[in-house]
Amino acid sequence: MEKIYRLNDLEKKIIETLEKTNDLTALEELRKETFGKKGIFNQALEDLKNLAPLEKQQFGKALNLTKEKIDLLIKEKTLKLEETKLEQTLTQKKPDWTLPSLPFYLGKTHPLTLVLDEVLKIFSEIGFSSVHGPEIETDENNFGALNIPEEHPARDMHDTFYIAGENLLLRTHTSPVQIRVMKKQSPPIRIVAPGRVFRHEAIDATHSAVFHQVEGLAVDENISFADLKGTLEFFNKKLFGKEIKSRFRPSYFPFVEPGAEIDISCTICKSQKSNCPVCKGTGWIEMLGAGMVHPNVFKAVNIDPNQYTGFAFGIGIERIAMLKYGISDMRLFYENHIAFLSQF
Repeated sequence: MEKIYRLNDLEKKIIETLEKTNDLTALEELRKETFGKKGIFNQALEDLKNLAPLEKQQFGKALNLTKEKIDLLIKEKTLKLEETKLEQTLTQKKPDWTLPSLPFYLGKTHPLTLVLDEVLKIFSEIGFSSVHGPEIETDENNFGALNIPEEHPARDMHDTFYIAGENLLLRTHTSPVQIRVMKKQSPPIRIVAPGRVFRHEAIDATHSAVFHQVEGLAVDENISFADLKGTLEFFNKKLFGKEIKSRFRPSYFPFVEPGAEIDISCTICKSQKSNCPVCKGTGWIEMLGAGMVHPNVFKAVNIDPNQYTGFAFGIGIERIAMLKYGISDMRLFYENHIAFLSQF
């Protein structure tokens, strides 16, 4: 019990010293004298070895309580002295409001947004309105209504992100927006559907699991392939310049018939270099897919294919941005490097 009484006296002495301390340096010295390796409390712990079990238990408990109390008081006093010192500093060193401000950096629009805005503006000039739809879609809107049968490989788990337990998925293209519009609106229809799409892709310089598309649709009486060709040639020249040439190649897409791949003359070598890394010396770059809307798609949305015809097309925004700005790696768009993004 004698040691506990001595501990109480020690506590009072430390508290008295603490109350008189009004300097952070002196307070730090007090903390070292109290809690340091050779401090008061570590010396007290050494005394525990020589005590009887009961006395050791009582003294150890009292020692811990005292340590916690003193530690809290020192921390509170440190905080108080730091606040006082800060107030004194601010009082003595008033800010000079005449000094110039720190540099202010404005953010810049992301290159994908720049391209997307430009694409939508071009199509708005010829009567297309922008329509958005949900990124989580039904299997019917994403595949069935677009003439993509159940056995089609695009429905495979390796290509599509399905939502477990429900007939829902992350859309693999923005074509479901066209289906939604045709179910609600009678022709004439002229829309573009921008947005993010999702596919189970291995990420590399030209592929990503998340990317952006703009898909277009025009439905009316007497729309022909010539209308599609004229629309896309107008778009290509507005986006890349009047000197750009377009080439249509036959291709297959389930939701159009006939279908075509559209190429543009190489924007890098201007079709002049046989060793061009972009067009591989062919002088042409694959741009987008398009075609005349398949009659089965019209039937799925209750539009009479004998009365109406239409065309559809799909554009990859990342692909256009890479061609427009000469970017060789698609991943740069998503890595958020300031040095890269600040160029645009």
